[in-house]
Amino acid sequence: MAILDGKALSEQLIDSVKERASELSPTLAVILVGENPASMAYVRNKKKACEKAGIEYLEFKYPDTITQESLLEKIKELNEDDSVNGLIVQLPLPDQIYVPDIIRAIAPVKDVDGFGAYNLGKTFLSPDFEDLPPATPLGIVKLLDHYDIQVQGKEVVVVGHSNHVGKPVSVMLLNRNATVTTCHIYTKDLSAHTKRADILIVAVGKEKLITADMVKDGVVVVDVGINRNKEGKLCGDTDFEEISKKASYITPVPGGVGPMTVAALILNTIRATERQHKV
Repeated sequence: MAILDGKALSEQLIDSVKERASELSPTLAVILVGENPASMAYVRNKKKACEKAGIEYLEFKYPDTITQESLLEKIKELNEDDSVNGLIVQLPLPDQIYVPDIIRAIAPVKDVDGFGAYNLGKTFLSPDFEDLPPATPLGIVKLLDHYDIQVQGKEVVVVGHSNHVGKPVSVMLLNRNATVTTCHIYTKDLSAHTKRADILIVAVGKEKLITADMVKDGVVVVDVGINRNKEGKLCGDTDFEEISKKASYITPVPGGVGPMTVAALILNTIRATERQHKV
C-alpha cells in the first residue's frame, strides 16, 4: 500500500506557479458569510496558499444575516473590477440565500471554483476544454496523474453525485476513457458496485461508509470525505485502517484530497488570469 500524498503534491504545484504569478500579478477575492468553523478553516488555507504562490488575496466577510440582494450586489461589484481575476463565495451559505443564484451571478471568467454552468458544461466536452473545472475533481485528476495511475480502460466507481465533486469527477474520468459508475444514496447494493472498482472515489460525508469487505485487493482509493469521529479527529468516508491493508494506493484524511483542492484553486486562478490577459 502506498499513500497518495496530496499535501506534498499540493506544495509542489503551488511552488510551480510562483514565477507565473509574479508575471501576471493575479488577485483572488473570497466572500465569507457567517462563522462556520469549517468554512473559516478552508478560507485560511486558501489565504495561505495564495500567499505562498504570490497571488494577492482579498477577503470580504459578512454576517450570516446578509440579504441575498446585498450579496449579489457585492458579486456584481467584484465581477466588474478588472483588478480581480478570481472570485469565490465560500459555501455553505445561510438559509435565506439561494445558492444557485449566487453561483450563477459569478462571472464565468472569474469562476475559479468551477461551479457555474458554463465551466461545468465545458468539462463535458473533452480534457481540452477543462479550462476552469471544479477544484476538487481537478485536484483528484492531478493526484492520479502524478502517481502514474492509469485511468484509461479502468473500472472507476464514484460514490456521491454532487454537482461540485461526484458528477464532474465522473465526467472528467470519462473524458480520460475510464469506465465510470456513479453511485449515490438511492443506489441498490452499493457494495456490488464498489467491489468492482479498480479506482474508488468516495465523496459523501459519512464516516466509514466504505468498509474493507466492500473493496477488492489492489484498489486505488480516493477519499474526499471530511468528517469528525467520536474522538473528534478528522476522518474520511472510508475505513482507512482496514482498507489500507488491501489497497494499492489510498489518500489519507487529512492530507489527501483537501490540499489538492486548494492547489487546484491556485491553478485555476492562474488560468483565469491568463485567459483574461489573453496570454
